[in-house]
Amino acid sequence: MTKPSVNEHLEFQKKLTSLAEQNGLHIVEESMKINESGMDFRVAFATDEQGQQWILRQPRREDVWERAENERKVLKVVKRHLPVEVPEWRIFTPELIAYPLLDGEPIAVVDPAGGGYAWRFPQESLSDDFFDSLAATLATLHNIDPVEAVKGGVRSKTPTEAREAFAANIEEIKQSFEVPDQLAKRWEAWLTTDSYWPEHSTFNHCDLHPPHIIVDDAQRVTGLIDWTEAEIADPGKDFVIYYALFEEEGLRDLLKRYEKAGGRTWPRMLEHIREQWAAYPAIVAQFALITEEESNMEMARGMLASWDVKRG
Repeated sequence: MTKPSVNEHLEFQKKLTSLAEQNGLHIVEESMKINESGMDFRVAFATDEQGQQWILRQPRREDVWERAENERKVLKVVKRHLPVEVPEWRIFTPELIAYPLLDGEPIAVVDPAGGGYAWRFPQESLSDDFFDSLAATLATLHNIDPVEAVKGGVRSKTPTEAREAFAANIEEIKQSFEVPDQLAKRWEAWLTTDSYWPEHSTFNHCDLHPPHIIVDDAQRVTGLIDWTEAEIADPGKDFVIYYALFEEEGLRDLLKRYEKAGGRTWPRMLEHIREQWAAYPAIVAQFALITEEESNMEMARGMLASWDVKRG
């Protein structure tokens, strides 16, 4: 993803201000700050003439709009159930999505300098309030009635369909990328071993990395944003990035809190999540094929060539 020039940023600001104006939102252009870290949306933070802060999102590609339509349906369902805030879209067009900024701040943001995360609080000393509220939020989300969600238009996969989707994705990327034999064999063992896999599906956020988790000053989770990928599918999905950040010990602790909060687990849940992380390059490669951008293709090739997830 090429970094825009200063002139491109200024043009983007003017365009967003104009689009907001056309939809009845009067933004103070000088207040606008652009965030280019998202793969699917260009994002701006801005303030209106009454002092209300807003998030403005513009899809980067046509395929993103389709997922945005799914996100709108998801938000209508989850806002009725979750103990935390979710975005309330006030503008929804192919060129602009806008909603008032949620209270709180992300637990971490993408560090433009280092490529990792810049944490609001030190990662190694996050409080029980954070972990307990995250576990409770996930348990509530995952326990939303799938029948109600499907009636609301949310995409849904059975456990078998979710497993088949993983397998189909892996086969697809093998046609376009070189996958090391050792990694391919590990994926095959995971896909064909029944005991790894759950017998139930859950309502998942599906993109739960730190910038999408909003917390207050006490580190309590108060909101979740960016629901573009959400669907009813494999219940391990919302723990994969967490495993990458907090490793096996951290995940084991969170799963205990999750189960205590009412989340449903199974004997090999932790191992299944670990193997999903081992298959993460396949997801990146699939995204690269969708975008057809060489920078994403190169990132996927690099991950596939060097990926090494420690076994338990």
